[in-house]
Amino acid sequence: MRLLVIRHGLAGEREDWAARSGKPDAERPMTGEGRRRMRRGARGLRRIVPDIDVLASSPLVRAVQTAEIVTAAYGGSLAIETIDELSPERRPDELLGWLRAQQPGATVAVVGHEPHLGFLVGWLLTGRNDSFVAFKKGGAVLLDFDDPPVGGNAVLAWAIAPRQLRWLGERR
Repeated sequence: MRLLVIRHGLAGEREDWAARSGKPDAERPMTGEGRRRMRRGARGLRRIVPDIDVLASSPLVRAVQTAEIVTAAYGGSLAIETIDELSPERRPDELLGWLRAQQPGATVAVVGHEPHLGFLVGWLLTGRNDSFVAFKKGGAVLLDFDDPPVGGNAVLAWAIAPRQLRWLGERR
């Protein structure tokens, strides 16, 4: 299995959103600039990961919006599975059951939040509850698994910053 881990695109500031809208943080959307940047970044992702078999997202609005942009970059036919295990307050190991249910050899993409994703990647790489991969908004990491995923058996293929993804997305 290959696991593409994507942090959601740029969203408005939490405090500003709460003060302006009076709505919960789960409903905070991406900004217009965040959507523009994510579209370019998703095109870059497609250049280096040409196919995705499964796409899952946190239920939070900004993550779902990011997943929709990724789907569009991949031709628009990729269904988005919304799973609670990608919510920011969940433990990284809670995603394991869902990951293990995916087909061996599949390329699986997940969209979520920090610090959850940093701890997820750290745990999959080392088996320890440690975050050492910096995830900027719109950034991505690709992990490879020879066996079904467990903590400590992933191999880091690459980690790429959003600026680099956007650069790739602008190249013809």
